[in-house]
Amino acid sequence: MNQTLHQRVRWAAWIAAAAVAVCVLLLTISYAAARLQAPRDEKTVAELKRKVREDASFAPRIEAEHKRITAALQQRRKRDDVIAIVLLLAASLFVAAAKWLAACGGRRQLPMDRLVQLKAAPRQGPALTLPAAPGGAEEPHQAFVERIVEQHGRSREAAIPILQAIQAHYRYLPDEALKLVCELTEITPAQIAGSSSFYSQFRRSPRGRHVVRVCHGTACHVAGARLITDELRRRLEIPGGADTDAQRLFTVDEVACVGCCSLAPVIMVDGQTVGKLTPTGACDALDGIRSPSPA
Repeated sequence: MNQTLHQRVRWAAWIAAAAVAVCVLLLTISYAAARLQAPRDEKTVAELKRKVREDASFAPRIEAEHKRITAALQQRRKRDDVIAIVLLLAASLFVAAAKWLAACGGRRQLPMDRLVQLKAAPRQGPALTLPAAPGGAEEPHQAFVERIVEQHGRSREAAIPILQAIQAHYRYLPDEALKLVCELTEITPAQIAGSSSFYSQFRRSPRGRHVVRVCHGTACHVAGARLITDELRRRLEIPGGADTDAQRLFTVDEVACVGCCSLAPVIMVDGQTVGKLTPTGACDALDGIRSPSPA
């Protein structure tokens, strides 16, 4: 379902972008046609005025010509107004869809049925095994979850702070940790599913050791950001629907803008900006930190 929604939003973005292009083309053609027609109309009216001076019977033709020119102008303005409204609606739809895709790119939403299964399933063994937090000394996983629950409380209102603490510790939300939270608190699997899928700060899959953010703002998009993203994903062998390679070394994110338009196209590797790239150059920028060992 989430994949279907993502695909529909992507199609909506493409359709909106095509509508914007068509509207801009129509407005350009209308403007050019008006600029070409204006001298012709002026020439026709001037010719009729000259004939009226010689023969008064041409006067009705001048009046008719003025009415024709006025009617054509009003019709063009109405048509341009309609096209402008469609352009604004299509641009708004494109921006909204692009922002949604940028916020949700690479982030899998939390499957509610999976959490329900975790809630119902009996725990086996003395302790759950969770991924170790990156860097620093390890803390027993059971003790960590119990500590943050004691710190933030067991009520439903503590769901967001608890999820934030788990995210900060593991860099994503492991199913086992969420199961412990449901067992130790009043927080339900449905509440966790809603919160973790609504807020873009939460991840349902592990993040790589190095984070590569590809700017997809207007300047970078025009300069080839999509080609860079596709080449990075191809070179790092990141499968469709994912944002992290199998070794968990790199995570590739698409972001709306990094504020370096003059350097477009731009990527940020662990917070360091690299600009004026080609798809091959973007991949070369990662070679210095690539390692065969997993994260």
